[in-house]
Amino acid sequence: MGALNNEIHRAIRLVLDVGIHTGRMTREDAIKYMLAHESISEEEAVTSVERYMAMPGQALTYKIGELEILRLREKYRKRLGKRFNIIKFNDALLAQGDMPLKVLEHYMDNWAANH
Repeated sequence: MGALNNEIHRAIRLVLDVGIHTGRMTREDAIKYMLAHESISEEEAVTSVERYMAMPGQALTYKIGELEILRLREKYRKRLGKRFNIIKFNDALLAQGDMPLKVLEHYMDNWAANH
């Protein structure tokens, strides 16, 4: 249930991010949408919506990053076969901190070549 709630929350964030920043959703519309689709308090909805308003594209980039990490994980799982270790993959993924996704793939290609 927790995982499904997280997915619903992320889906709502995507709707709000796009709706607010395309001008199709007002602050009030976004708060109402959150309250209608998620079990949170009005205070939490207001805080969340205002954060999304201040950070355009944040929810979208989060999801794109998540999908890219899942793609890379599968790529290296196939490439390395039995040598693939999810713990080592996660350690390598986090070791250098934030970076553009193309740089991350290059970095992880080098990591995979050495494992």
